[in-house]
Amino acid sequence: MIAIVTGSSKGIGFAIAKAFVGRGMQVVLTARKDDELQKAAASLGSGANVHAVRADVRQAADADRLVGETVKRFGGVDVLVNNAGIGRFANVSDLPLDEWQQVIETNLSAVFYCCRAALPELKRRGGGYIVNISSLAGKNPFAGGSAYCASKAGLNAFSEALMQEVRHDNIRVSYILPGSVSTGFGDRGLGGEADWKIAPEDVAEVVVDLVTLDARSLASRVELRPSRPPRKG
Repeated sequence: MIAIVTGSSKGIGFAIAKAFVGRGMQVVLTARKDDELQKAAASLGSGANVHAVRADVRQAADADRLVGETVKRFGGVDVLVNNAGIGRFANVSDLPLDEWQQVIETNLSAVFYCCRAALPELKRRGGGYIVNISSLAGKNPFAGGSAYCASKAGLNAFSEALMQEVRHDNIRVSYILPGSVSTGFGDRGLGGEADWKIAPEDVAEVVVDLVTLDARSLASRVELRPSRPPRKG
């Protein structure tokens, strides 16, 4: 199988790409920062099964180019994982306009651009899989998270609609709603304070399970929570 994973230079995206490579899949990694992207690709053993494409998927033209370069390198696309995402947190009255736009464009519009670019190739190949990485914040809004929560709620609705549009083209669509994830930015393992969080590898394992599930079945929505979060109070 041939997979594209957006936002795959680190965190959840990198863990997914690594899991795919471990399954013998051909994987295209993509991110905005070329130095981080090349480092990630090299750590996976850049070669016949790994290819890095620098792209800003907030731009429709870059999403189109990403799919085009994947087809040129590997011959098609079977799996698209929309993982790229950002968070900007402030009360509505304090949230800068550009930060609102960055969150919506990255977490929602970019997914539309990538899906729109990949769908013709998935159909040409006779089907495939799209996995969108959302968040429990999309169903559990919180103060200070208006942009992030709205983007993820929109992504959930987008995923549900897309799933119904393409299921008879043999294209399965799932979205994953993780809770607190330890993404490797210094918050895991410091005095054990973050050991309770979901590891990126846990999310990656769910993605692998989805795309390898027998084609007769579809787990369209997966909620993934830490099993033992800190007790409140």
